[in-house]
Amino acid sequence: MTNEPPLIGLIPAAGLAARLAPLPCSKELLPIGFTTTPDGPRPRPVCLYLLERLRRAGIERALIVLRQGKWDIPAYLGHGAQFGLSLGYLIMGLPHGSPYTLDQAYPFVRGCTVALGLPDIIFEPTDAYAHLLAHIRATGADLVLGLFPNDQPHTADMVELDEAGHVKQIVIKPPRSDLRYSWMICVWSPRFTEFLHTYLVEVERSRADPDPARRPQGEIFLGHVFQAAMRAGLLVSAVPFPEGTALDVGTPEHLRQAVWRYAGPAEGV
Repeated sequence: MTNEPPLIGLIPAAGLAARLAPLPCSKELLPIGFTTTPDGPRPRPVCLYLLERLRRAGIERALIVLRQGKWDIPAYLGHGAQFGLSLGYLIMGLPHGSPYTLDQAYPFVRGCTVALGLPDIIFEPTDAYAHLLAHIRATGADLVLGLFPNDQPHTADMVELDEAGHVKQIVIKPPRSDLRYSWMICVWSPRFTEFLHTYLVEVERSRADPDPARRPQGEIFLGHVFQAAMRAGLLVSAVPFPEGTALDVGTPEHLRQAVWRYAGPAEGV
C-alpha cells in the first residue's frame, strides 16, 4: 500500500499555432522523425515524443485539453492504448491563456500528482520526468520545474535559482537575460492544483472590479502563477538538466531544426 497521490499527465493542446499558420493539421501532429514498426518506418507526430516520456516515468493516464475544431488530435490518438497510456480529452473553456486551459482539468486532477507536458516540445533526456518525480517525493515540494539551457530568453520563462536549488524568481520572456535556464516541463502536488484553481477564481473576480486599475492587465502566463505560489509560501523547486535540450517546434526555425535532428528512426511509441 502507498499513500502517494495517483499520477496523471496533463497536456494543453488548445493553441492556435499562429506562428506556423497556415497548417494542414494541428501542430501537435506535425511529423518529426519516424517510428520503427514491423512494416517499416512510419512518420512520428511530435506529440508522441511527450507521450513516450510520460509513459517512461510510469504515468499511465493523461488528459489532453483541446480547443473547438482540433478534432484531428483525438481522431489520431484515440483512447491511447496503442501508445501505452489511457487518454482523455477536455474542451478549453475561458480563452485567457494556458493557466485557464490547465484549470479546465481541475475536477479530474484534484488529489493527483500532475505531470505537465507541452506536446510541441521535444526534450532530452527522455527520463526527465522520473527525475522530477523523484525530487518531489524526496523534498515534499509543491512544484518542481524541469530546467533546460536556453540561449533565446525572449521565447520562454527564464528561471533563477538560489544556492539550495529552489526557484528564486521567474522572468517571463525577457528580451535579454544572463540567466541560463528556462522551464520546459514540471510536476506538481495536489496543493498546487488547488492553488492554481483558487488563483484563477480570484483573477476572474477581479475582472469584474468597477475600478479598471484593479483589473488584470494582459495575458496571464503560468510564470505569473508560479511566482504567486512562491509569494504564498508554496515550495517551488527545480531540477536542472545542464546537458539537456528542449526544442519547441512552434516556430518555423525550430521546426526546421527538429525535422533535421530527428530525421532518423526513433525508439518508443
